[in-house]
Amino acid sequence: MQRTDVIQRLGKVAPGIRSAPGTTPQAERIFDASAGSQRGDHDLNPGMHPDRALTAAAVLVPLIDRAEGLTVLLTKRTDHLHDHAGQVSFPGGRVDPEDRDAAAAALREAKEEVGLDPQRVDLVGRLDTYVTRTGFEVVPWVGLIMPPIALVPDPFEVAEVFEVPLGFFLDPLNRRTESRIWQGKERFFYVYPWPGYYIWGATAGMLSNLAEVLSVQ
Repeated sequence: MQRTDVIQRLGKVAPGIRSAPGTTPQAERIFDASAGSQRGDHDLNPGMHPDRALTAAAVLVPLIDRAEGLTVLLTKRTDHLHDHAGQVSFPGGRVDPEDRDAAAAALREAKEEVGLDPQRVDLVGRLDTYVTRTGFEVVPWVGLIMPPIALVPDPFEVAEVFEVPLGFFLDPLNRRTESRIWQGKERFFYVYPWPGYYIWGATAGMLSNLAEVLSVQ
């Protein structure tokens, strides 16, 4: 899949949200109302939707435009973190009061976590809001990045940064559904097994959403 295909297909989900590199859309509230629905851990687990106030969060879904094809940049969180320790995730976190919007939060978090310069990111679209069982309401923003890029991971939060070809996630045969016992009940979740990494949970759910959008003809 080419860069232009990503822009075109994401534009069908949220028309008009392209922005200059490193900037955030001025009318995000419009797209919040029209750019997609809500999904989350409860999709595979009826009754798991949190029954408390949700914490606003945002992630950047970074697509690196390599010569050999687009890749997805992911991080592995350090083992000592309070939330989602040791898991594979996108750069992101809570929306702070100082953030203008979710897109600004995603860019700020990517800068803080992996040293990604916001000026190198071309925001091209957003995916469906994702609700986690832990009570976060996450807005995923997709950004295209042209190499070369110099990353400086925060050693407190990020154990590793790695890339996976986008095509791997677009192949439906690479997505599995697995389960674990959590609080005495069987919990189901998506998994993308990549050599050396176990990509599951909310990250896998958002990647599944990305694959659905980019597979639309």
